[in-house]
Amino acid sequence: QVQLVESGGGLVQPGGSLRLSCAASGIIFSRYAVGWYRRAPGKQRELVATLTSAGITNYADSVKGRFTISRDDAKNTVYLQMNSLKPEDTAVYYCNSRRRIGDDYWGQGTQVTVSL
Repeated sequence: QVQLVESGGGLVQPGGSLRLSCAASGIIFSRYAVGWYRRAPGKQRELVATLTSAGITNYADSVKGRFTISRDDAKNTVYLQMNSLKPEDTAVYYCNSRRRIGDDYWGQGTQVTVSL
């Protein structure tokens, strides 16, 4: 059974930092592209960042220069370092592992709230 479990969310003040983690089990993690997505209240889920098994990254324009995605295949874990957080970064953040259509998994989400 494949599981992705996110952690690291919470409440942070504007300008602060958080690091999200997502631990995977049940898959050969190194073969999968990984990504972080988010859904803000009243909005559709959007891409935040992705990282292929070859190390190629892609970021949403809104987070470029502030967020960094990384992976540790030995630990089956993907990270999202979030710096200079803004209130508009408030959302539920989801991790994803994808190899091909139908071989695509999601975590349960972790809440990030940026507020005074």
